Amino acid sequence: MYLADHPVRRRLSAALDNLSVTFRGMTAHPDERNCECHWGSPEELSLLKTPDVELEPDLLRRTWQAIDWTDAAAVLRRILPQFARVLVAGRAEPLFGLEEAGYSFARGRWQQWPDELADPVREFLHAWWAQSLTDPDAAVPAHQVFAMCAEASGTLGPWLADWEKQTDHLSDRRLAEAVAEWEYELLGDTLPWSVDWYENDEEEMRAELVAWLLGHAAVRLRESGAPADLQHRIRLLGLTGEDRWMDPHWPGHRY
Repeated sequence: MYLADHPVRRRLSAALDNLSVTFRGMTAHPDERNCECHWGSPEELSLLKTPDVELEPDLLRRTWQAIDWTDAAAVLRRILPQFARVLVAGRAEPLFGLEEAGYSFARGRWQQWPDELADPVREFLHAWWAQSLTDPDAAVPAHQVFAMCAEASGTLGPWLADWEKQTDHLSDRRLAEAVAEWEYELLGDTLPWSVDWYENDEEEMRAELVAWLLGHAAVRLRESGAPADLQHRIRLLGLTGEDRWMDPHWPGHRY
């Protein structure tokens, strides 16, 4: 199979095209405003009220990062087709982590939109997540896409379920890479990304991720031949207090 014919690429391409069709003609609210000295000029604001005009990269970034839109849903719908393509290409440039892009989706409350608007967004997120797990040329690391999707949706369940369905060698490797990125924070009993959207429960997400790692992921890492030290760090998540940091396989992390 040629990479160009990779099924997850076709699915993602179709999802991006569907966003363009679904949100064609969308604009920010006519009365939308933002601080000229902190966000941008009146001329730039007028572009958000003009449909289907591509925004300069810096203006797009300032738009999705701004937290003080009066109608965040309308702003998100205005930028979604371009924003999604920038995300997939790895050009979003968040200040800290890609979960910041997830907050932009959460602020827009896309899951409360009518089905004809929410369903294309949901399909895009699932298609991008699948691509990050199974496409060797994916531009964005899977663990970053996972955090973004978790923050955008406020839940881990659908993304963990998708991961369980992807059982090829590359998805196993992506799991080992994610665990290597996450284990320091998780062994310190914190989530490996920041949760800023007030409706998302950080502790609930951490507990769900740890339970999944101790169950499904531990078996999968063992069967796929992941490094022994990585497997031990997952095992340590099931211990608490002295049992954890006095274990002979404690990696010596200091918090």
